[in-house]
Amino acid sequence: MNLADLCTIFREHGGDDLIKLKVTEEAANWYEDELDIKEETSIRFFVRYGGTGGLLPGLSLAIKEDEATEPIAEDKINLVTYFIEANDEWYFDGHSLKVQLHEKFNEPEFIYE
Repeated sequence: MNLADLCTIFREHGGDDLIKLKVTEEAANWYEDELDIKEETSIRFFVRYGGTGGLLPGLSLAIKEDEATEPIAEDKINLVTYFIEANDEWYFDGHSLKVQLHEKFNEPEFIYE
């Protein structure tokens, strides 16, 4: 049994999602335009070394087109299923992720709730 299986069992027995993922329509449109997405695909949010604005110093989130294998959180907007894999759950430390479009910079920003 892996972590994704345990999360599924927890949810099936009345537990809340451990991590929630919400991508706003504006942020989804930005990703589709910038990545020139024309057909259904999946985008993974994953932990990377470096960057700024993350939950932990020296680490931040990145994205890549990928297929989900053990998703613990998902949100489907338009043509894209956005997801977080079980092996990145440690980074969130109980926080959920909201991805919205930053009004001033016109690019996605990550909000940890």
